Amino acid sequence: MAYDVVVLGSGPGGYVAAIRASQLGFKTAVVEKESLGGVCLNWGCIPTKALLKSAQVNEYIKHANDYGIEASGAPNFSAVIKRSRGVADKMSKGVQYLMKKNKIDVIMGFGKIIAKGKIEVSDKDGKNQTVEAKHIIIATGARSRELPTMKIDGKKIIGYREAMVLPEIPKSMVIVGSGAIGVEFAYFYNSMGTKVTIVEFLPRIVPVEDEDISKELEKSYKKNGITIMTSSEVTSVDTSGNGVKATVKSATGETVLEADVLLSAVGVTANIEGIGLETLGIKIDKGRVMVDKYGQTNVPGIYSIGDCSPGQALAHVASKEGIVCVEAIAYNENKYHHQPEPIDYNNIPGCTYCVPEIASVGYTEQQAKDQGYEIKVGKFPLSASGKASAAGHTEGFIKVIFDAKYGEWLGTHMIGYNVTEMIAETVTARKLETTYLEVLNAVHPHPTISESIKDAIEVAYGEAIHI
Repeated sequence: MAYDVVVLGSGPGGYVAAIRASQLGFKTAVVEKESLGGVCLNWGCIPTKALLKSAQVNEYIKHANDYGIEASGAPNFSAVIKRSRGVADKMSKGVQYLMKKNKIDVIMGFGKIIAKGKIEVSDKDGKNQTVEAKHIIIATGARSRELPTMKIDGKKIIGYREAMVLPEIPKSMVIVGSGAIGVEFAYFYNSMGTKVTIVEFLPRIVPVEDEDISKELEKSYKKNGITIMTSSEVTSVDTSGNGVKATVKSATGETVLEADVLLSAVGVTANIEGIGLETLGIKIDKGRVMVDKYGQTNVPGIYSIGDCSPGQALAHVASKEGIVCVEAIAYNENKYHHQPEPIDYNNIPGCTYCVPEIASVGYTEQQAKDQGYEIKVGKFPLSASGKASAAGHTEGFIKVIFDAKYGEWLGTHMIGYNVTEMIAETVTARKLETTYLEVLNAVHPHPTISESIKDAIEVAYGEAIHI
């Protein structure tokens, strides 16, 4: 079978790249070893949000009296998990529909590059077939990273996949790592009634976020009964008993944490083993495939996008990388009218769907200072927002950072109710090189939580009205 473009992997990078390739007139196929939609749709972004929504509903019921409603209930954990899997299955079927709609062939099996322009696909029955392609896009994604001290056994030491389908609510859980995966599962299981302890190697949780965000989330989590240990390292885990015993080393000495289960959430590792990269001498650095600004590897005709290339390991990054990659291929073959614009990796929004939610883009306050900017910082507490008060979600704040000299919008950092739906304003404004004045002159709707962005800018420039 011969194609113009074959994509290895059908996650949010792979299936989007395949659809764009088909739209641009390429005969296209995707090779997928498991389920269409990849980790994001089946075991990541989408089903975790379904779990978190169930947790939020549970929290509403717990605090129904705060809204003048009498209600009671307890989580049916198996039903919660079943709903999450149902959402994932629906989304995966949606990708199947998109493949048919765009006349993209789906080849199920494990794909390996065996020569330039050739892929060997092995299906679950061990049968092999060879697929030819002028252009091969590697979009094989990533999996849970394993540390030598915490080998995942799927039962007592688990990764994110097992955490999504546990048969029952554990009474206690140790979560190692406090990035997005760690803090989202911490919120979910704490809401379900599990005693949760977070262990973070770095000095603060959600360490990639602005320091003020880390402090606010830690305060919220401790208030809700989550134990947090920062500047701490799990040196060993004993699974010989009924649960786990994790030895944790910190500045104050060693502590042994006992729990039913330990969730390893220490990042991800790219899925690049066994796919034939060494066959063609494709360059790899720090476990990622090296590419140029259009996803091209050092070998002509071979490209890489998403979690297995150097950009941020985020679904929306993978999708955009896939589009940029395919449009660059099409431009070079006179199928597209202009060279696509490379991605600005400093204007990528990050969203964490714990409660309170976190959303950010651009420089943190410290990063802006390190870059030599003289800055203006505005911080607006959601306790001063009428909509947040009406919604019963007053914790958190909006923080904006501007260049004092030119008014350039350097960054926004939010923590609070529904803030993941609000970060796009900053992303778009920064893309348009908007200054603070244009944003203040754009009338924001009231009452909304999104108007708090304007309020924070007013604080930065000494024009605060509502605080």
